[in-house]
Amino acid sequence: MGKQIVILNGSPRRKGNTSALVRAFTEGAEKAGHIVREFFLSDMNIHGCKGCFSGHSTKECPCIQRDDMDQIYPAVRESDVVVLASPLYYWNLSGQLRTAMDRLFALEKNDGNLLRGHDRFGVLLMAAEGHDFEDVQAYYSHLMKHLRWTELGHVLAGGNADVGDIDGKPELQQAYALGQSI
Repeated sequence: MGKQIVILNGSPRRKGNTSALVRAFTEGAEKAGHIVREFFLSDMNIHGCKGCFSGHSTKECPCIQRDDMDQIYPAVRESDVVVLASPLYYWNLSGQLRTAMDRLFALEKNDGNLLRGHDRFGVLLMAAEGHDFEDVQAYYSHLMKHLRWTELGHVLAGGNADVGDIDGKPELQQAYALGQSI
């Protein structure tokens, strides 16, 4: 039986280089029989975490804020794999993705932890103008350890400043292969 895969796409560009990696990964994963659901975060109304510790993980909408995270919470709860896709912004994930990740904290509060563990897996897809992914890789590894998710792999595509720069590069095939390997 196929896995439930959630992609949190933190790119601001639907046709950008990160989104090209997401498309390739999705094609591979769907060919392998998995169900993929992508959230294009830049088009969603997601507010920053207020740090109120008022979340209740077992509620349908675990956070007290009502916004588009209400679409993401149930998908993440039901997921086997969560893909973090982002351009490299100041040596880390984009603000769109960081905001959504911060808000997932509501799934860890009060009624039980529905985020950490649960035999989940993580994948990282990134595109960047440069090639320095060291800081974001350290963050991602620490995040996976904290969440108790197994890292399935990553595709880090440097040298992609302009939209379309990634076209024809081997990282697209790597993303496809990674999706297919799950």
